Amino acid sequence: MGFVKTLAKNLKDRYHYSWVVLNELVKTDFKLRYQGSFLGIAWSVIKPLMLFGIMYMVFVRFLHFTDGTPQYPVVLLMGNCLWQFFAEATGTGLRSIVDRGDILRKIHFPNYVIVVSATCGALISLGINLVVILMFAILNGAQFTWRVLLLPFNLIELYIFALGCALLLSTIYVHFRDILHIWEVISQIIFYATPIIYPLSMVKNNYPIISKIMLLSPIAQTFQDARHNLVDPHNVQTIWNEVNNPLICLIPYALSVIFLILGVYVFRKHSRKFAEIM
Repeated sequence: MGFVKTLAKNLKDRYHYSWVVLNELVKTDFKLRYQGSFLGIAWSVIKPLMLFGIMYMVFVRFLHFTDGTPQYPVVLLMGNCLWQFFAEATGTGLRSIVDRGDILRKIHFPNYVIVVSATCGALISLGINLVVILMFAILNGAQFTWRVLLLPFNLIELYIFALGCALLLSTIYVHFRDILHIWEVISQIIFYATPIIYPLSMVKNNYPIISKIMLLSPIAQTFQDARHNLVDPHNVQTIWNEVNNPLICLIPYALSVIFLILGVYVFRKHSRKFAEIM
């Protein structure tokens, strides 16, 4: 017990200042995000709902991208909200160091706090959207199971992957500004390569091998797992019921951790020279 108390005290003393700075940056960023806007924080809900409405009309009503289940509109909404989180976390995280360059030159604090604060802002928006998704699912007659308890683990995995990408991208952006445009193209490729606007069953019916390969991506895997656990555990395919090999099923989880470790390593290696370069 004494060792645990000592370790807890050391961790608290070491990261207390970083936590205070992170808390202030997150609050400031979230307030400034909607400053001067008439609807303010409501845009965190309105924007994904508007995008969902467009996707639903175009891809479900006109192009018939659906698995035919009553829960698919909720599945589509959740996929859209999860993608908005990932896109915002990586997009703002990529620019965060350069955008906060003036603070880095004036105040001494751990640089990683800036990137974490950018991803936390996206995480807050996701939390708000999840409440809307939950209400929408209830109105749509979703049958919740005990698997809802697994949802936080899916979101933690997605956040770990997004944070790893953000740390890596923000480091590259300091040295190589073209990465912003390259990442925009890559993001579009990832978006269409992930079952967001179309159900995975459409791919599975025509290209079963490709559907399994898609699930090796941490993004597709977390999206499908989150949908499966919260919205529709009977019809949403996951890597666990599509791939028989448990070791292969662990690949997207391992990739999430690898990207975080790589992001932390690259960021720490170059962060000391950020202020000089900018």
